[in-house]
Amino acid sequence: MGDGTVTAPLLEIRDLVAGTRTREILRGLAIEIGRGEVHALMGPNGSGKSTLTHVLAGRPGYETRAGSVLFDGVDLLGLPVWERARLGLFVAFQHPVEIPGVPFREFLAAAAAGRGLGADAVEGARVAGIADRLHLGGLLDRPLNVGLSGGEKKRNETLQLALLGARLVVLDEIDSGLDVDGIRDVAAEVLRMVETEGLSVLVITHFARILDHIPPTHTHVLMDGRIVASGGAELARELEVSGYEHFREPAHAPPDVLDL
Repeated sequence: MGDGTVTAPLLEIRDLVAGTRTREILRGLAIEIGRGEVHALMGPNGSGKSTLTHVLAGRPGYETRAGSVLFDGVDLLGLPVWERARLGLFVAFQHPVEIPGVPFREFLAAAAAGRGLGADAVEGARVAGIADRLHLGGLLDRPLNVGLSGGEKKRNETLQLALLGARLVVLDEIDSGLDVDGIRDVAAEVLRMVETEGLSVLVITHFARILDHIPPTHTHVLMDGRIVASGGAELARELEVSGYEHFREPAHAPPDVLDL
């Protein structure tokens, strides 16, 4: 800001060590995400990307051994899942769950109530407009995600995001299951929220193609549970060309053996 005021990051992860009960996966991860910023987190399979998503969301079975996660100055890890959501954290999972017997409209109403929003937040012209932009058709009256393709589920997730007034969204491989048109529709809705509502975004992905549609302000490389490199959008392009191999720590050579 021009007046010299320093704005604290919306999400601040400090030296996070976490994993399952039997395995340490994140080993000192640190990242800061400001308001209205788009961060891309990229890394090979097994680097800890999904573990970070689970830890932020409060999924059972994942433990934090050290470090902290602050959301707008609040200790996120000390909160139950519903309070994390109420603060404005939204996680769009790689594999959205199916809930038989619960119409999507009823689910949206319950989610809005949980966020402290009125019923009008998920009714009327606003919902119809977003659903039309995402080409959801008649899916609002069907059981949530039941019998839908991967792309339709991702469109459903994006509709929830748009309606519930999230402040930070974690997009865990949002491009998985989406065709070219789907990527374009979902990305356009996310960018609309970034530009008009100051939404902060963490895009977790293997591939740079989604970043053609949701350009990152920052890109991070996650290897073996740590951020090993950070940069701008150009870093994602570099990864697309050269891969992750040169970011790996060199194996320590064995000590010389003296021939006695």
